[in-house]
Amino acid sequence: MTTVAAGDGMAVAVPNSNEPAIYCVPAKAYEELMDLVEDMELVFRPANTR
Repeated sequence: MTTVAAGDGMAVAVPNSNEPAIYCVPAKAYEELMDLVEDMELVFRPANTR
């Protein structure tokens, strides 16, 4: 948890052998990201599926 807290509300990459092994994303940031994805799906949905 110390590593996640060090991100100060931002996503944190935890490396393994200099490669990202896991990304820790705070719940609030993840929720906002999912809201943006949903909005983009509505905007870019093909016309025949509206």
